[in-house]
Amino acid sequence: MTFGERMKEIVEQGISVSKDLAAKAGAKAQDLGERGVLMLEVKQLEGQAQKLIGRLGAEAYEAFAERGVKTLSADTHAVKTLLAEIAQIRESVEKKNAELQSRKK
Repeated sequence: MTFGERMKEIVEQGISVSKDLAAKAGAKAQDLGERGVLMLEVKQLEGQAQKLIGRLGAEAYEAFAERGVKTLSADTHAVKTLLAEIAQIRESVEKKNAELQSRKK
């Protein structure tokens, strides 16, 4: 093998390795971006849940202090609605957290 052929082979190997590394880096960047999006979605859902929990507390306060209700249960329409929304958000958060965990592996 001549010197020129050897140099050509080395350059071709370098280009091949560079392409492979670029592809791997691109895939890793995409995975990190997708995980970041999932983490942001989880935080937003948790914020929504906190607001609903606040509304639940406000509903209880209004029922007891302002409307003079003696008892409040999970079957009360307003409470039942808020609890259902909170449960739905909790389920979404759990799914997204599970997806995050599977992407970390």
